[in-house]
Amino acid sequence: MTAGSSKLPTPDAGARAHSARVAAHLREAMAVAGGAVPFARFMELVLYAPGLGYYSAGAVKLGAAGDFVTAPEISPLFGRCLARALAPVLSGLDDPVVLEPGAGSGALAAVMLDEWAALDVAPSRYLILEPSAGLRRWQQANLAGRGAVEWIDTLPESFEGVVVANEVLDAMPVSRFVCAGGTVHELGVAPEGEGFRWVRLPAPAALAQRVAAVESLLGAPLPDGYTSEVNFAAEAWVATVGRRLARGALLLVDYGFPRREFYHPQRSQGTLMCHYRHRAHGDPFLFPGLQDITAHVDFTAVAEAAVDAGLRLDGYTHQAGFLLGAGITELAAQVNPADVRAQMDTAAQLRRLTLPQEMGELFKVMSLSRGVDVVAAGFSLRDLSGTL
Repeated sequence: MTAGSSKLPTPDAGARAHSARVAAHLREAMAVAGGAVPFARFMELVLYAPGLGYYSAGAVKLGAAGDFVTAPEISPLFGRCLARALAPVLSGLDDPVVLEPGAGSGALAAVMLDEWAALDVAPSRYLILEPSAGLRRWQQANLAGRGAVEWIDTLPESFEGVVVANEVLDAMPVSRFVCAGGTVHELGVAPEGEGFRWVRLPAPAALAQRVAAVESLLGAPLPDGYTSEVNFAAEAWVATVGRRLARGALLLVDYGFPRREFYHPQRSQGTLMCHYRHRAHGDPFLFPGLQDITAHVDFTAVAEAAVDAGLRLDGYTHQAGFLLGAGITELAAQVNPADVRAQMDTAAQLRRLTLPQEMGELFKVMSLSRGVDVVAAGFSLRDLSGTL
């Protein structure tokens, strides 16, 4: 247990019992695997095991009663900006669909659909790909009566339209590695009493090759003890979307860095982070099934996977630059000046979405497309594609 985790709220008896079931499931998987599993497998099970994982068991994840808050819940201005940025792409397609994976509470879908309707570019179909049964029920309640919204279980084989992925890639299972004595080891997880511990495993070829490529980019070996992550799952997902998107755009919003920053020597313990009841800490073995586990995104790797799949990189910038370029200040100015409370709330929302010490710089926005002449707006103030 990390020092910070000792200050976390204690789960109630029902939650502890559920966590014990998740832990037992993990130990069974480790026994079948010979005593340990790669961390990517641990993260996959603890987040997505049917009926047990954090995203599969039905508990509230978002908002005051959950573990974290995302930009669509902070302010409708976020969704309005995304919708306005994508409107030119939608208007250039004959019968586009919109696909949102991991749609949270449904707040982003509701705001974007309303904004597109006001701009007269509303899609006839809004597809939500949601692995969490609990979140899907929440979305269905919040989006009831919207005929355009459909829930799907798998990516369409081929489609035209736009894909909006807000904080999706960071929740995909990552491979962890550690450098020691000139050798790259994959980090795995093994049982220890009622809990779990880190173990070193032989690194698969793909992981060792990626670390070697990072060291070549940096011009020096990573130091002993350097620990970080590679998100092969996110790269594979982006590549799959790229191959199936016949025409349209993919808009990604997430926290992360270009590769050179992601693997900076000073970021020697990686980017793995856990979220439990609005507290962030670094112990992924705590409360299995009750907490979120995430890692930052290597946007260079994402761009490479997308381009290899035939997509075009149209823009990459930090969230503040994107939202300002998409007109967030103009939208905020539409608030009734006589409504002091609304003015204060809007100002607070703007600060949280755009200030560097809040979400403004850590979160990035990337636009990728295929077969369209127009690109998503929002990159006019500052395009950081050259940093990738």
